[in-house]
Amino acid sequence: MNEHEFAELAAGHALHTLSAQDEARYLEALSAHPEWEPIAHEDAETAVALAEATAPVAPSAGVRDALLDRIASTPQLPAEAPVSESDDSFVLPQASERRARPKRLRIMFALAACLALVVGIGFGSVALNDHLNRPAAVVALDEIEAAADASQASAPLDDGAATVHWSAELGTAVLVADGLAPLDPDRTYQLWFVRGETPLPAGTFEAESGDAVAQLDGEIHAGDVVAVTVEQEGGSPTGLPTTEPIFAIPTE
Repeated sequence: MNEHEFAELAAGHALHTLSAQDEARYLEALSAHPEWEPIAHEDAETAVALAEATAPVAPSAGVRDALLDRIASTPQLPAEAPVSESDDSFVLPQASERRARPKRLRIMFALAACLALVVGIGFGSVALNDHLNRPAAVVALDEIEAAADASQASAPLDDGAATVHWSAELGTAVLVADGLAPLDPDRTYQLWFVRGETPLPAGTFEAESGDAVAQLDGEIHAGDVVAVTVEQEGGSPTGLPTTEPIFAIPTE
């Protein structure tokens, strides 16, 4: 994922419009590229400012279509900086340039926020409703990231990575993964806390297009290993793993 793609996801995250798959991609990219955090913070501040400054009003006829036309016609790259096919040189932008996102992208972000206002309910109520109805795993992940002792550890997958986020203070752990293999309908992924030599079931989850954000059932203890196995639908009938873990991540 490049910085431009992350910027688009960051805008969607600020507006609470990302699918579970894109939310997982956003969180993984943010974890892998801490230098992009200013983009996320800027979008979050913009969304708050828009919500506080704008009261929901009934849209006049044609406003929605006009906004969609404006978004579709707004270039995503500055017109004054075209890419020449004849120029085979490539220069990385300086850090200050990377942080300065194109003004047109900011316009698109504002237009998207305005569109949320005029489609029927208003931006403030949309954001509040989405916030209150976020998946429990996403809420838990936000709480972990805000904790003073927030920690994380990762393991590679064939086509992505799996990262466990946890807080010992909260006793909570959340798995964020991308690149998980598709499973047959009668199979599911199962989470485990491995405590010493004892595996403890911690819930099952599905992966949408290979991506997942899943909270582990139960309280994480110091030194636990978080593992995932593939089990029959509904989880292991014995309460113990029936297959070898596809990965195991220590949380020490």
